[in-house]
Amino acid sequence: MRILLPPSEGKAKPERGAPVELGSLAFAGELGEKRKRLIDVFEPTLMKAPAAQAAEVYTGVLYQRLDLASLTAPARRRAAKRVLIASALWGFVRLEDRIPYYKLPPSTKLDGIGPLAAWWREALAAAMPDEAGETIVDMRSGAYQAMWKPRQATLLAVRAFREEKGRRVAVSHMAKAVRGDVARALLLAKREPKTLEEVAAVAADAGFEVELTPASLDVIFDS
Repeated sequence: MRILLPPSEGKAKPERGAPVELGSLAFAGELGEKRKRLIDVFEPTLMKAPAAQAAEVYTGVLYQRLDLASLTAPARRRAAKRVLIASALWGFVRLEDRIPYYKLPPSTKLDGIGPLAAWWREALAAAMPDEAGETIVDMRSGAYQAMWKPRQATLLAVRAFREEKGRRVAVSHMAKAVRGDVARALLLAKREPKTLEEVAAVAADAGFEVELTPASLDVIFDS
């Protein structure tokens, strides 16, 4: 199992610390040149800005609900191994990768770079592990999903819905909290879930009403 998280709009700005080292980030060999070129066009001063672990920089609702600092030691080890964070600037980073504060929406188009999803797609296809039989739990929004999708692994999107007068309505404002809660439950599970059914069982054991489809884990709330 792997868990893919989005970045967050809310970010903490490191006030001290050494700047980012591109060679230390996840997939440095495959993505380093793409990152360097993008930073040169977007904001070269980022290479001199103080950096902190991605888990500390991203502070939005999903990360608040995930609450990494309060996880057990085994869960933190699992998170370090299994969680990747999508980013319009970095492609993917690990929770412990040190990055500076930045703001770069995935919809941004930069001169000489173009649409960011297209900028990253080929490089991520070459860099990201993609094995048949692996379950990838996807917490990303559509803009980040456009950057990379596996061809062999099974991608399971986590979605949130509310039942209203017999209709099922997507609730985007709750999706981030739900995804943070589900990610936390998966990391805390006594045994790491590996199949779609095991992922769904962990979410159900955490108190959610869930429905499993071949492509999604739907969390259902009553109106």
